[in-house]
Amino acid sequence: MNDLWLKNADEAIQSWFKEIREFTVSSLNQIHDISTKSSRTDLVTEVDKSNEQFFIKKIREFDPKAHILGEEGFGDDVTNLDGHVWIVDPIDGTMNFVKQHNHFAIMLALYIDGKEELGYILDVMNDKLYHNWDGKVYENDTEINPPEDISLSEGLMGLSGPLLINNEKNMQAISKASEGARIYGSAGIQIIAVLKGELVGYISTLKPWDIAAGKVLCDTLGIKVSDIDGNIIDVVSSDIVLVATKIAQKDILNIVKYGSDCD
Repeated sequence: MNDLWLKNADEAIQSWFKEIREFTVSSLNQIHDISTKSSRTDLVTEVDKSNEQFFIKKIREFDPKAHILGEEGFGDDVTNLDGHVWIVDPIDGTMNFVKQHNHFAIMLALYIDGKEELGYILDVMNDKLYHNWDGKVYENDTEINPPEDISLSEGLMGLSGPLLINNEKNMQAISKASEGARIYGSAGIQIIAVLKGELVGYISTLKPWDIAAGKVLCDTLGIKVSDIDGNIIDVVSSDIVLVATKIAQKDILNIVKYGSDCD
């Protein structure tokens, strides 16, 4: 895919995000049609659905032959990254959207024949769009420097609440080895914190729409993304995902395997 097409795509996508943010913010104080999916804590609203349908319409117009994988199921049945694959998370952190009116994101990624091309995470309430271009990551128009490559013991660690409570894969030992655990309730918001060096890492059970955009941005900045055992993740399937600085990833994998930070 040539750079001109990608540049045109990037410009179009950024305009989509401006439009979708305005709609999403304006909907905050309206009564939502709220229902549950897999559990009482897994919510979906009419805004999730409308946002996904908005992106699908825009993508179909811009890239008619593309495959689209969306959280709410309005896209295609995508099982691999062949061709043009767009991955959409219309609201990441729906519980926060409903209960807090804050701390939620909207995410979009484009993969072409398995190659990461474009990734976008919008911190909706702070009006900050994190995106990549030409080997760099930007917060709106300001370039972000790669975070300092520090150890687990030198930083705060983002963790999934259920994983931490149930102590899966030695999560409590990972928390204790860090300078403290943080639970934000949105994969996009927590990945932004890793990009900016506010967190040394993040672990959660993630679906494709939770990690696709973040992986593009993390890989661009040299942040490691793997499954919890250190293997390459399959973007189109679900897994426990580890996002971390290179040194912290090594520390965490040791704890997952041995129960402590040791070689």
